Order: sequence, then C-alpha cells, then structure tokens
Amino acid sequence: MTLTLYNTLTRRQEPFTTVEPGKVKMYYCGVTVYDYCHLGHARACIVWDVVRRYLQFIGYDVRYIQNFTDIDDKILRRAREENSSMEVVAERYIQAYFEDMSRLGIKEADEYPRATHTMNGIQRLIHDLENKGFAYPSQGDVYYAVQSFAEYGKLSGRKLEDMQAGASERVNVEDAEYQKKKYPFDFALWKAAKPGEPAWESPWGKGRPGWHIECSAMVRDRLGDTIDIHAGGADLIFPHHENEIAQSEAVTGKPLANYWLHNGMVKVDGEKMSKSLGNFITIRELLDRGVDPMAVRLFVMMAQYRKPIDFTDDAILAATNGWHTIKEGLLFGYQHSKKLGWDESNLIQNPKSKIQNAEIERFKEAVDDDFNFPGGLAVIFELAKELNREGNIIVHQGRTETPANELLKTWQTLITLADVLGLTAQPEAETHPQDSLSDGEIEDLIQERQAARKAKNFAESDRIRDELLAKGVTLIDSKEGTRWHR
Repeated sequence: MTLTLYNTLTRRQEPFTTVEPGKVKMYYCGVTVYDYCHLGHARACIVWDVVRRYLQFIGYDVRYIQNFTDIDDKILRRAREENSSMEVVAERYIQAYFEDMSRLGIKEADEYPRATHTMNGIQRLIHDLENKGFAYPSQGDVYYAVQSFAEYGKLSGRKLEDMQAGASERVNVEDAEYQKKKYPFDFALWKAAKPGEPAWESPWGKGRPGWHIECSAMVRDRLGDTIDIHAGGADLIFPHHENEIAQSEAVTGKPLANYWLHNGMVKVDGEKMSKSLGNFITIRELLDRGVDPMAVRLFVMMAQYRKPIDFTDDAILAATNGWHTIKEGLLFGYQHSKKLGWDESNLIQNPKSKIQNAEIERFKEAVDDDFNFPGGLAVIFELAKELNREGNIIVHQGRTETPANELLKTWQTLITLADVLGLTAQPEAETHPQDSLSDGEIEDLIQERQAARKAKNFAESDRIRDELLAKGVTLIDSKEGTRWHR
C-alpha cells in the first residue's frame, strides 16, 4: 500500500506524490507568541512532529519549516499590560515554547522563520499583488481584493455571495476600517502605523503586516512557490489558510501547496477550552502535575488526527496506563539482556536501522491510510504485551522457551516503531530509590498533601508532591481525587 492523505482542498483521500521525488517540503503554521502553549498547541505540534517522523521513516528527505508569529495585536496588548515591548514578550514566549516542546519530545524544525525577520519578503509579495491588480492601497493600509481572485473560497468551501448575505446585518458601515475597503471581505495586507506601536518603513508608509501575508511570504522565502504539505489546526482553514492561497497563488499562478492537512481541535471535558470557562490548560501546567510527557503523546496518537479529541481525567489516565505497557516493553532489553545472553552492542548501537519484518509492514500498512496512527499503535501494543509476558516468565521462571534472537528482533522492532511516534524510554527512569515507600506510606503522604491544599498551604502541598516524585511516585489530580502510580 502507498501513502494516501486526506486533502482538505479536494475533500478526498489521495495518493501522496511529491514535487521533487524523494523529498518533502512541509510548512506548519506555528504559534502566535503572546502566552504559554496550551493543550491545543500540544496536539498540533505532536501530530505534525509524528507526521514528519513517519515520512522520514518511510524514506523521504523532509524539510520542515515552522513559523513564529511575533507581531500581532495580542502580543502588543500583552506588552501594554506589562508595560513592556513586543520584542520582550515575543522572545519570552518563544523560549517558553522551546522548553515545553522539549519536554514533549518534539523534534526541532529545520528552521523557525519569524514575521519580523521576513519584512522584505512580505513587502515584496504585497508589491507583486498590487502590480497584478489583486491589492489596493487605502489611507496608509493595503487590502487584498478578494473578488479579484476567482477561486476564493476553494479551501473552505465558502462562497463570497453567501458570506455577504450572512453578514449583511452585522456590518458596521460606520467602522473606520470598513470605510477603507472596497468590499466588506477584503482583508489587510499592510496596516498603517498607530501611535506607540512598532512600525516598519514601506512604500505605503510606516506600518506593519497583516497576519495572513506573513505566512505566505515565509513559505515563499523558505520553500519556494509550491510546497508538498501545508499543515495546521482546523481552526485555520478559514480565513487564514484561505487567504494564504489567495495571496500566494494570485502572484505565482501555481498551487501554494499540493496537500492541505488539518488536525482536529481539543475539548476539555466536552467543552471548548477557554479561559472564561476555567478549563484552559497549558502544557507546563499539565506536565507539572506529574503527567508523563509520553502519556500526553500517546493520548494524542490514540485518536484519528483529523477528529476532535476530548481531554478528560479518564482519557489521560487511560493514556498513562497505556504508556506504562509500552514503556515496560521498551525497557525489556535493558532489564533482561544479560539473562538472554545478548551482545551488549545491541543496547548501545542504534537498533532502528534496516529492520524489515511482518510487524513493520503491518504498521506501515495501517499508517499509510491517512496517517492512521491508532492503527499503528495496535501493532506497538501487541509487541509490548508480548515482551512483557516474556519478561514475567523470565522473572518468575528464570528462563524462557522463546529463542533469545527472536526476542531481540521483537524488542528492536518495538523500539523502531515506538520511535516513529516519538515514544522513548530509558532504563534510568526505572531505577527505584533504596528508601522506596510502601503503598500505605504513599497514601498517608497523599492525605497530608490534601490537608495542606485544603488549608491553602500550597508550598507544603508542592513539597509533598516533589518528595513523592523523587521516590518514583507520580500523582495525577482529578475531580475524583488523586491517583498515583510508581
């Protein structure tokens, strides 16, 4: 079976072919850096990290670009609130992004272009649009004339006439920006400078770019006119990705991307995540609770990437339990190699090279169907459970009837496939302190922690949690109480 992908643009699943044989040019619309990354960002970054890993696994040379939007109204608002500057705010949250992604095991992109570092490319693209009749200046702003692009709406399926009919009662004709436009749905490519805001010199006066033009320019500058995969969250289909297509293709006359891929959204206990509902969870908050980053990756991979997922206490507990199963399998070789008489080089050298067997083929057959990672996980769980059964036999009987070389192949296969999903484990994580606690002692400390939290003594609560963590015990807080595991 060859890789097939669901293309948002064509609304069907298609065989994957690349512009250049053996190479993939992939762009992911990254984050706007005005706050810490949340669960939605975690899902998107994990999904596209694994997509990239899988493409590399099946032999593609992938050039993966992810941008930072570092000039935006939200960043400027945060800077005003803090009496700071756009640059300081953006830099702080870019660094926080890298910290969070490192904890989740996200591989770094090949390049992270920033909007503020792409100003020449942005202005060049706006100039090209203006020369071709797709853009017009108005009182220091520059707007894209959506009616001039005949295919506007082809990604989202929206039609301008329907949008105009639906918005007719909501348009405020007195609005200053509305009065600058020739048509209500024209969007800004360049915004005139406002007092106290950062601005750049341009042929249209001092100002800054609109959001949509930034990505079009960064794709063009880093990857060329046509790329293979343009990825992002489903919330970006309209207007952001729709507008990217209109901007880029109006200038080049070529497809911006041959495949448009979108991951589904994240809900929390069945509701949309938002600060107003009090269910807004950042990545660092989640991991600081003691949830294993590998369990978060597994939680994301257990769902079809295009479908919404619901983050609940039960869901993360199920993912945590699933991770324990896989982790035990991954550590099999380190724990039992001596009894099996394996060559120590099997543990030191990279065991992921050039393995071909039925399990690898089953994994690829599943994932080749529009990145069906849950199907691939089924193979991984089978391998892990097989190794765990063998490990129990070795522990209780001192030996196993299964030939050692077969177990080695099974273990290497598991490591190979788990690594495609970014699931890794090291034996150091399994070492238990000499003064390990009994179950009763753990329960007593949890009761002490709950009393401290009730008394709002959060310093003591954190101290107890950290003490347990240092002794190999992880706590997971939920509405039902506190669960723990070693």
